[in-house]
Amino acid sequence: MSNVAIILGAGAGTRMKAQKSKLLLEINGTTVIERTVRTFSRISDIDEIIVVCREADLDAYEEVLSSYDISYCFGGETRQQSVFNAVSTIDEANLLIIHDGARPLITEKEILDTIKIADDKGSAAVGVPVKDTIKVVDKYNKIIDTPDRDSLISIRTPQIFRFGIYKNAFKLATEQGKDFTDDCGLVENLGMPVYTVIGDYGNIKITTPEDISVAESILKMRGEE
Repeated sequence: MSNVAIILGAGAGTRMKAQKSKLLLEINGTTVIERTVRTFSRISDIDEIIVVCREADLDAYEEVLSSYDISYCFGGETRQQSVFNAVSTIDEANLLIIHDGARPLITEKEILDTIKIADDKGSAAVGVPVKDTIKVVDKYNKIIDTPDRDSLISIRTPQIFRFGIYKNAFKLATEQGKDFTDDCGLVENLGMPVYTVIGDYGNIKITTPEDISVAESILKMRGEE
């Protein structure tokens, strides 16, 4: 069975304050979405790529991604629904590789390392150790707990799951009326373990205008264009 990558690009990106999708903005002359798709297209372990987008962005995405063998589907009202819109187009698969299109600096090594663990364990996600001390606060912003930083991971994408695990997790969440902001939470809710793969701090998410400059600096540091 095939491994299918689902690249999420249907967000509104309001914090970018741009007139178009933030994934159509350029980093060193190449759009965010093309950088993301290009990296996944280079991996032989991935057999199919589905880009999830807004209907209003479809023509623009098709133009910038015309040289790639990909398919499209439209996003839903939430991330969870957007992912499942893509999953619903798949008859069978081994692994679902879910990635934020707004993380264009993901490396091939991170993807391959996560595929390997997910193939072995069933579920895996890229993450990095947190650098800051994290505080838990109550509704009055009073600190009530300080978790051990050594046990904290900042989860990123890709998040990779066996096809059957993900579908069962979505079914349960739907029955419970739950909506999760990341796919790990969806699978954790099923009672299944998710393993982390330590990734690169450079795998940032393009969210605000400043992130474009940060991404360009990371590429320069890596010696890439």
